[in-house]
Amino acid sequence: MRREALGPYTYTVPGGCFPLGRDSLALGDFAAVRPGQRVCDLGCGAGLLLLLLARRAEGLALHGVELDPVAAQAARENLTANGLPGAIFTGDLRETPWTAGSFDLVVSNPPYFAAGSGRSGGPERMEGHTLAEWCAAAGRLTRNGGRFALVHRPERLTDLLCALRASRLEPKRLRFLQHDAAHPPAAVLVEGRKEGRPGLSVLPVLFTGG
Repeated sequence: MRREALGPYTYTVPGGCFPLGRDSLALGDFAAVRPGQRVCDLGCGAGLLLLLLARRAEGLALHGVELDPVAAQAARENLTANGLPGAIFTGDLRETPWTAGSFDLVVSNPPYFAAGSGRSGGPERMEGHTLAEWCAAAGRLTRNGGRFALVHRPERLTDLLCALRASRLEPKRLRFLQHDAAHPPAAVLVEGRKEGRPGLSVLPVLFTGG
């Protein structure tokens, strides 16, 4: 069991759950969130992104989807321990209980590596559902004009942008994460707007090295 301080909140991670990482921290700062919005994290794990967003905007209606029952219960406990109301659905992201267009903002730090790709970041980083299925789930849950923000690997960028547009989530903002100038980007943040007009803003690189 590990505990991390996140501003006014405390994030508790049980053994076996995906730990706090720089990619999620960067996504928590990147996603456009406003007070009072309805927010959903697809693959929420122990609820890290929900806490990160809650510290930036008050009065959020927090929701999460998580297949692993241990992680889903940890997310519920993290919300409760921090005095935040919320609802965590334990199950498949394709079978969520909420109606289409329920959320102003959907976020996700999904698995990075496609099945059979020969890449391995551990079991938590191998896709069970395809990238297209993640984007389709987000596209269904996001209201028209709402946003879907996620972090992924640069080598999957073409697949990601195509999957977003196919789900009616027009890519609008993009930012690479890079350890330092001597290394290529290790991750990319992308935000799509439901039924948005074409036009992508590429933001300055975010250097994450100490």
